[in-house]
Amino acid sequence: MTVDFFRSLHRNGQPLVLPNCWDAASARVIESAGAAAIATTSAGVAWSLGAADGNFLTREAAIALVSRVAEAVSVPVTADIEAGFADSASGVADTVKLVADAGAVGVNIEDGVAGGLRPVAEQVARYSAAASAGVFVNARIDTYLRGVDNAFEETLIRARAYVEAGVDGIFVPGVADLDVIKRFVEEISVPVNVMVGPGAPSVDALAGVGVARVSAGSAISQAAYQVAFDSARELLGGGTMTAAAFDYGGLNTLLGR
Repeated sequence: MTVDFFRSLHRNGQPLVLPNCWDAASARVIESAGAAAIATTSAGVAWSLGAADGNFLTREAAIALVSRVAEAVSVPVTADIEAGFADSASGVADTVKLVADAGAVGVNIEDGVAGGLRPVAEQVARYSAAASAGVFVNARIDTYLRGVDNAFEETLIRARAYVEAGVDGIFVPGVADLDVIKRFVEEISVPVNVMVGPGAPSVDALAGVGVARVSAGSAISQAAYQVAFDSARELLGGGTMTAAAFDYGGLNTLLGR
């Protein structure tokens, strides 16, 4: 799948819906449910590989996972690569090129760092370097996740700077007010991505204000791990195992194609 095709899936008011995966099996299951593209969740990927979320995973491990996901599905893949797995802008460019070589047509890169947000000028250099790799760059702005003062204004300042740097989309996780989201859509010249989950508007409501991309973040992987925990606790405590499960034969068939 080409970058241009993936870009064409982003339409204001007809959002690309991405139930994020965390490994090859979850990617294949999500594709079988009808997803037009596959997005990884950096948190879910890190957890599945035994690391905490927050830029602790190695670049090599993350890229190997992207390769397995891309091989497992036939739809476009976009990879959440945290802050780019590099200290420098050139390092971010190297990461994105490796991700593209692994089969992804898009990346998601965040501007949050330990303790706050990366300075705008520094992040602009990192996004510009990422854009040079020729993939769809979705710029994640962490103002709302981190409770930044004047989050709306700061988000717009960052969004405009990042668009000027060449990014293809703007992702604002943590914003849930439809009026605010509508203003972002009106003020930002590239597709706007919003995250769904408890307390967030529905996909239909987001479509109604012009959102072009909707993702689930780590929510589905968290739900899967909750099922694992609950099932283990039930089995260890009461000797039964009653959780709903994906059909064994169906899952085996999906992964054996």
